[in-house]
Amino acid sequence: MTQVETARTGQPETAEGSPTLRVSDSATWRTVLHRAIRLASRPEPWKRGPVLVALALFLGLLMLLHAKITNTGGLGSLVETFLPWFGLFVPVLLVGALWRRSASAVVALLLPVTVWLNLFGGLLDDKSQAGGDLTVGSHNVGADNPDPTGTARELTASGADVLALEEITPQALGEYEKALAKTYPHHVVRGTVGLWSKLPLSDTRTVDVAMRGMVGRLAEHLSPEERAATPRGLRTTVATDQGPLAVYVAHLGSVRVMPRNGFWTAQRDGGAQELAKALAAERNERVVLLGDLNGTTGDRAFASLTSQLRSAQDIAGDGFGFTWPAKFPVARIDQILVRGVEPDSSWVLPATGSDHLPVAAGISW
Repeated sequence: MTQVETARTGQPETAEGSPTLRVSDSATWRTVLHRAIRLASRPEPWKRGPVLVALALFLGLLMLLHAKITNTGGLGSLVETFLPWFGLFVPVLLVGALWRRSASAVVALLLPVTVWLNLFGGLLDDKSQAGGDLTVGSHNVGADNPDPTGTARELTASGADVLALEEITPQALGEYEKALAKTYPHHVVRGTVGLWSKLPLSDTRTVDVAMRGMVGRLAEHLSPEERAATPRGLRTTVATDQGPLAVYVAHLGSVRVMPRNGFWTAQRDGGAQELAKALAAERNERVVLLGDLNGTTGDRAFASLTSQLRSAQDIAGDGFGFTWPAKFPVARIDQILVRGVEPDSSWVLPATGSDHLPVAAGISW
């Protein structure tokens, strides 16, 4: 290369006479940067896609201000139940923004992305740890479960020391008792909920979760008299090596989408309030709540519960831990909530014959 060529290209020669790439690479990055600045400074990309901009901002504000949404017709509860899924609109809007070459829409998407990560980003990591003094489990076994014995066998294999069952029909109760007896010598049943334990139980009592006028699949297996009188909540004490542990088992009322009432949650919400009162009066410092609450912990209806208890999945789980419906879970409505103990791990168990997935957690003192 001649001196004139070297001077023109700005590339010094190596000992072998070949130019180095350092200056060329730097020039390439400067070129790309200048080109991006020129494109961004043009007015056209910022004027394109006003509808996409509006949708992105609406999505971000909807997630940010979800607590302000009216709960008339259960609208607020419905939004909060499926709020994590609102993040799926972000890539859809991003594709639209890129297709329209709308810089303003891309920038507007920063709002919903930031809000979603602030709300749910902490659930994306695996926070589970090895160990735990006690393993607790819970499962809505399903009133229409075709194989109660098989379900009991699979739950036994989970290794849970304490196991709560919800939606036990009178017809299936004997099968569960027989199948679980060998592993769990202690058990209590109140109505359609029960607790099986490897450790002794005492001080068991019914917890009224306002189930009058019961509806849902379970109601189809009960007479009108049974629906009016059957409890779906209990409280008992588990004797552990570290001291007594108060365990609550609850199956709150079903929710329904109804033409006149919208997302109808009155039965569930009333049960949540009654359960919260019982927990507030609980004197034991160590408390575990197991059950099908028919709602997520992000639902405003459970504020009176989540203000007293912590979710094992949020603290020590991996991901969202969705449990319902079993074939394609979209929400975690089966909960393990604790107070006075430390969750070490939380996980979802394999499917059984139920339409819910079982859940389990390891806790320590």
